[in-house]
Amino acid sequence: MKNFRGLLLAVALLLSGSGVAQAQKFGWVDSEFIMAKMPEYAKAQQELALLSDTWQKEIEVQQKDLDKLHRNYQNEEIVLTEAMKKKRQDEILLKEQELKAYRNKQFGYEGQLFKKRQELNKPVQDKVFEAVEKIAKKKSLAVIFDKSGDLTMLYTNPAHDYTEFVLEELGLGAEDRNQPGPKGAVKTVAPPKTPVDPNFESDSGTPEPAAKTKAAKPTRPARKK
Repeated sequence: MKNFRGLLLAVALLLSGSGVAQAQKFGWVDSEFIMAKMPEYAKAQQELALLSDTWQKEIEVQQKDLDKLHRNYQNEEIVLTEAMKKKRQDEILLKEQELKAYRNKQFGYEGQLFKKRQELNKPVQDKVFEAVEKIAKKKSLAVIFDKSGDLTMLYTNPAHDYTEFVLEELGLGAEDRNQPGPKGAVKTVAPPKTPVDPNFESDSGTPEPAAKTKAAKPTRPARKK
């Protein structure tokens, strides 16, 4: 994702260096929202989830084997000679090291899952980048920000949102899609009333009297003139 965000910034820098500097237009897109609409991205995530689940199950099997070695050693330690204890301990240590190495290989930094995610996501990111670049040129935008990127955007004006244009460029836009949901009726929720406990004692040690409610005064009928 960081590489994709870097590409978006590269587009911005490229376009900002061309054309007249005055009255430059800018916009923003939500790359995560765009990719979530792409079938190829969903397929990539499914493949990654399958790989992750397979590797996790293999780790669980190795962990069970390691736990069994620990239990057997604890149950038989009292009858083992020092040489046998040393052998068992070395075997357990080796198994722990193998498990740790396998976990790091699959899920560690720049491990197999990390590399596979880059491999599967890159075609999708490139496709979105090309669409963003086309929209930037069509709309004469000098800068395009990524709302889902590392750049903190405290406020985004919908007038500068070009996400929908990118979706249309990718063939994913439609009049009945990607629109905000209907607004429901605004309901005012009254804050809950705190019940008064008649047995609650104040700092003086005497119970606090319960709050009395005033009865509403009857209204007099208006006199007829």
